[in-house]
Amino acid sequence: MTLSTTEGITVEGVRRSFGAVQAVTDISFEARPGTVTALVGPNGSGKTTLLLMLATLLEADAGSIRIAGHDPVADPLAVRAIMGWMPDVLGSWAALSVRTTLQITARMYGRDKAQAAARADELIDLVELWELADRPTRVLSRGQKQKLSLARALVHDPSVLLLDEPASGLDPAARIELRILVRRLAAEGRTILISSHVLAELDELADAAIYVERGSSISAERVARATSSARSWRIRALEPTSITPALVAAGVPPEAIGADGSGILVSVDTERRAAALLGSLVAAGVEVTSFGPATGDLEHTFLDLQSRPRDLGEGSGR
Repeated sequence: MTLSTTEGITVEGVRRSFGAVQAVTDISFEARPGTVTALVGPNGSGKTTLLLMLATLLEADAGSIRIAGHDPVADPLAVRAIMGWMPDVLGSWAALSVRTTLQITARMYGRDKAQAAARADELIDLVELWELADRPTRVLSRGQKQKLSLARALVHDPSVLLLDEPASGLDPAARIELRILVRRLAAEGRTILISSHVLAELDELADAAIYVERGSSISAERVARATSSARSWRIRALEPTSITPALVAAGVPPEAIGADGSGILVSVDTERRAAALLGSLVAAGVEVTSFGPATGDLEHTFLDLQSRPRDLGEGSGR
């Protein structure tokens, strides 16, 4: 199935405060159909408040939000009809079964009894909860509740998905299944926005990222500087002790070489320099078995942004 919508999520200059506390001060971004966009920021940066505004559950004090062209304040019903919302913590009817929960949710979206029953069965199969389909939701583990929460978000086949910590509580196999499913949903044309603290997961999922801090989106220029800053690369070899001498011989200062439990670490400022180092190691006879960044792109950018305070006078931006 391919969705026909050509509009995703557009946020311009959004603000929201709670009394004297400014939770969101100035966030702007765009998330496009057919893509997975990561929402990245430390605790207290305004991510949850932003998601609640996108989901029509809070009204912005200023700025504009459009979800597939609809205003969540002026027309919340239109937004809810095309949006699936998966919160961080599932609120469920403890005594009802997984199947009944999904059937009731489908009925709330206007499906008749037969359609609701069919959709519930489809989703139970999709998120692999068939063994628990007729058990009360109170017996579900944290990871199983996450699967049910995702199924509920998909019950009306939305074109926009908001996912808050979707991998929380999932075992490694379930995380892989989630990643495959989310990429498939995006390939069908959906706009997917994911907030998560597990940046390694987002690195394998996201096509783009929005970085926020202290209630503001970080400018594209600052993100670009952080993305291109020097990072550690991890090197492994059949004979680990051969790596450091070869790096020094290739011109790497000894102080730029370190180690962790998984290999030798070296600070490299560009991928071209990394490629040259790899060539030097191989030429020196080092039997390299692994050579790559020690952290993913999102984690590297996030950590660099956290280590460098925002420039005075710098505003937010895309």
